[in-house]
Amino acid sequence: MNVDSQFPQPLAPVPVQRPLDKPVEQTTTRPVDNPKSAEAATNKPQQETDKPRNEKQNARNQEATNTKRPESELSQEDKAELEKLRARDQEVRAHEAAHKAAAGSHARGSAQFTFDEGPDGRRYAVGGEVNIDTSKISGDPEATIRKAQTIRRAANAPVQPSSQDHSVASQATQMENEARRELAESQKAASEDSHAEPTSPTNRIQAANAEPAPVGDLIDVIA
Repeated sequence: MNVDSQFPQPLAPVPVQRPLDKPVEQTTTRPVDNPKSAEAATNKPQQETDKPRNEKQNARNQEATNTKRPESELSQEDKAELEKLRARDQEVRAHEAAHKAAAGSHARGSAQFTFDEGPDGRRYAVGGEVNIDTSKISGDPEATIRKAQTIRRAANAPVQPSSQDHSVASQATQMENEARRELAESQKAASEDSHAEPTSPTNRIQAANAEPAPVGDLIDVIA
């Protein structure tokens, strides 16, 4: 708004407002000629109240999703299935724990499980695996032998090894046998080097004087 200070305009007389007969209407009446201001006035508290309401609704939905059925509400068939899942869960966890404990430092990470949901809404382990490092130790057959033995013990550690466990144990035995052959060859080569005949001239003369020459060789030398 522009204001001209050189030519002030006389102020118009302000009419005196008389109090209304019904002051209650004056306090309860809201302006309606500016819909934007009315919308802003009503939307702000609406947004503030909707947020906790939505959070409560999400919490209720999440709680309903995660609700577990008590065993007392299950049928006999569901209870029988639940007992099987519980037994399987204990068996799988004990099986993989035995693998990991026997593998020691050769185990890679924690045991991994696959789950099935039971009639009670809970998850039960029905399968699992433990990753074990089965690689050879390059240049050290003795260390490879020890590692292969550890792997075989880890594969056979559970009470009832699986077919995959037997396969891993067989591979460990093969790795051990190859390492033993490699170790035997290296030991043989080292033994041959330590018992090799001397090659210096002095040693050759001493060796010739120590042993009599064959008759034929001696005749050939005199002639």
